Amino acid sequence: MFIQGQSAASVAEMGCCGCFGFSFAKKHKNLRPTVQGGNHVLQQGLLNEEFEEEENEEEEEEDNNSYSETDTEKGDDEELRTTPAKTSQEILIYRTENDLICREFPVKQTHKVVRSEDENGNKMVNEYVRECKIGAGSYGKVVLYRSQVDGKHYAIKAFHKSHLLKLRVAPSETAMTDVFREVLIMKMLSHPNIVNLVEVIDDPNMDHFYMVLEYVEGKWVFEGAGVPGGLGENVARRYLRDIVSGLMYLHAHNVVHGDIKPDNLLVTGSGTVKIGDFSVSQVFQDENDKLRRSPGTPVFTAPECCLGKSYHGKTADTWAVGVTLYCMIFGQYPFLGDTLQDTYDKILNYTIILPEDTNPLLKNLIDGLLCKDPMERMSLKTVAEHPWVVGDEGRVPEFVCWCKRNRQTISDTN
Repeated sequence: MFIQGQSAASVAEMGCCGCFGFSFAKKHKNLRPTVQGGNHVLQQGLLNEEFEEEENEEEEEEDNNSYSETDTEKGDDEELRTTPAKTSQEILIYRTENDLICREFPVKQTHKVVRSEDENGNKMVNEYVRECKIGAGSYGKVVLYRSQVDGKHYAIKAFHKSHLLKLRVAPSETAMTDVFREVLIMKMLSHPNIVNLVEVIDDPNMDHFYMVLEYVEGKWVFEGAGVPGGLGENVARRYLRDIVSGLMYLHAHNVVHGDIKPDNLLVTGSGTVKIGDFSVSQVFQDENDKLRRSPGTPVFTAPECCLGKSYHGKTADTWAVGVTLYCMIFGQYPFLGDTLQDTYDKILNYTIILPEDTNPLLKNLIDGLLCKDPMERMSLKTVAEHPWVVGDEGRVPEFVCWCKRNRQTISDTN
């Protein structure tokens, strides 16, 4: 039996802090979980509260699409949001200026926006013809466009700069800071298991700002999961291998994703998983990945993140991988309370009891990933070599990225 869980249908509806009854503008500080246990009846109202978004264009039916930004609680509590964001910006700018990026070809940068209509009256942004809205988040919306140049579909994040500049997320930062950091991070990245940023459109004379992303035509990793059995071990294994490959690449480049969860993990039509949404990600100069900020999504939050103290971002990412694996296998959350504090209490204090017929290798993997002590938690390197993950495919291969190949070429010529 499970200590507790929630159906896949409800999992698809739950995203982030806003779904627990806290919107972008609301704050709660110094949450400290209690230590007593006990099961609680899930209050569906806390999972279904909709995030209200102001739009300057026509309203369309919102789809719970994986490209949606995390509606992360971003209060002005300086204790929870200190220097890492600024440090990330400085590091990213330095890497960009010194060509220390992991892309053979840079992201296209466009400084002119032409808004028009095609022959059928569909709205256009430069070469892109609008088709439909596919997601929304704290800062803007995500729209499906088709390029008139190559005929391909793209997911475009659209923002209003004036709106972002008014949203204060810290004493010295606005929402524009977060978006700017997300763009800089994605400009660095190039990996088959990470959503690719294709173009940034930023006209200094216009209020609109666009991120043109590759469109993943498939689904998200939890689609089709249900009780009992979730996705099944074979599909979950294949997805996990891609997730681990992409996340190992990020961590090797000192990038902490910060919000690994099923609806930020897109599956292409051919079954490849791609990690998306870097809106709360951070980058570090070295292995010192200490963070002190509110986590991205409560039910995927590591125990050490629930105490309001500093924690290591990479091990917190690894915990989120464990929660994601659990969801894929069992179609339920491992820890879920009827309030945010109740959820944190369960994350800190509850022990998972897996069904007796669980594959012993799978049980060992889940126990290792969901180890409450971050110092004892299974590392991604160990996960990549774990017998359940290896299966018949072998160890998760290391991706030799462009910057490593480039450094090796320079080393060989010297």
